[in-house]
Amino acid sequence: MNNLPLSRLGELAKLFFKLGVIGFGGPVAHIAMMELEVVKRRQWLTQEHFLDLLGATNLIPGPNSTEMAIHLGYIYGGWLGLIVSGVCFILPAVLITAGFAWFYVAYGALPQVAPLLYGIKPAVLAIIFNALWGLAKKAVKTRKLLVIAVAVTVLTLFWQVNEVIALLIGGLLGMLWLHGGDTPKDQANLLIAGLSTGATLKATAAVATTVTNVSVPLWQLGWFFLKVGSVLFGSGYLLVAFLQGGLVQEYGWLTQQQLLDAIAIGQFTPGPVLSTATFIGYILAGIPGAIVATLGIFLPSFFFVAALNPFIPRLRASSWTRAFLDAVNVSAVALMVVTTLQLGKAILTLPQAPYVDFLAVAIAIISAVFALRLGINAAWLVLGGAVIGWVAFLFGYIR
Repeated sequence: MNNLPLSRLGELAKLFFKLGVIGFGGPVAHIAMMELEVVKRRQWLTQEHFLDLLGATNLIPGPNSTEMAIHLGYIYGGWLGLIVSGVCFILPAVLITAGFAWFYVAYGALPQVAPLLYGIKPAVLAIIFNALWGLAKKAVKTRKLLVIAVAVTVLTLFWQVNEVIALLIGGLLGMLWLHGGDTPKDQANLLIAGLSTGATLKATAAVATTVTNVSVPLWQLGWFFLKVGSVLFGSGYLLVAFLQGGLVQEYGWLTQQQLLDAIAIGQFTPGPVLSTATFIGYILAGIPGAIVATLGIFLPSFFFVAALNPFIPRLRASSWTRAFLDAVNVSAVALMVVTTLQLGKAILTLPQAPYVDFLAVAIAIISAVFALRLGINAAWLVLGGAVIGWVAFLFGYIR
């Protein structure tokens, strides 16, 4: 009996460290890999439960994939599992990013990574598509849910409605349209799901900083990233806006080029893109700065997940909140579709004639066939894409 928790912690550490090492492509790709590992291969939880967790992470601030790792660790290994899974998922990205930061500070430039990234991106696109296919088949249970998914897609893609607002609209529509008619008391559970979102939306409006000193005290660096980690919803791309407004324009700690280099490293390295904070912390204040910035941006996720996870089964027990969760789940899938379309446009097209990158399309199609039909592990797809990118560079196809 005493060995069971330790064995589970070991499984969690091994799995999420591996995912942290191979997790290229951002949160959508990370979630795809987690769904494959914990639902299909290990069967630690049902796909419905996985979708519930995904919906919950979309309603609280913080990086979605990191919070999914923390949720899954808590479910399989309790409180220690929560810590182990989160730390092991984050650690590879932090260490790799810190290595790039050391190189950057020592030599004033980044090593050449573009050829590898060129091949990895379309392979990751195929991994995302494979996950979306499975999640969509499970989430779109009825025609009404399909209508909600389409509505959220339109709101996000064409009207550019904020992702969190789109999720809440989808969830509330589902609650009113799909529920089975429980008593009004059940609406109290819905309030639990909405409390953190409402509070955070208020906090987002008040996140502006006022200090303009060019020095970089550790406490101030940590406080900045703690605030960002506490109000940052979903996509890592929103992080760019916070960094531009705070570190470049207000504090003046970073130049525009340094910010662009930091973003490039965050996109290239595996694991959560918020490891960009590690890079910035290092170039501003060395190893102490890297530690402070990393802790500041990731710590809120552990607290949010710890507070929310125990309430998820209650939310599923009520017909009101069950309808809300079903609608939020399908809305989350819709947001993933929008993100995939945007990524596909960026990865598979060229700015000039012939406008279609045929090699990238070929890598994406071959990877999708391997993933969908042959069940090839995502790690091999990522490695294969990197090799193709490097070979294309050697033969002069890309520069």
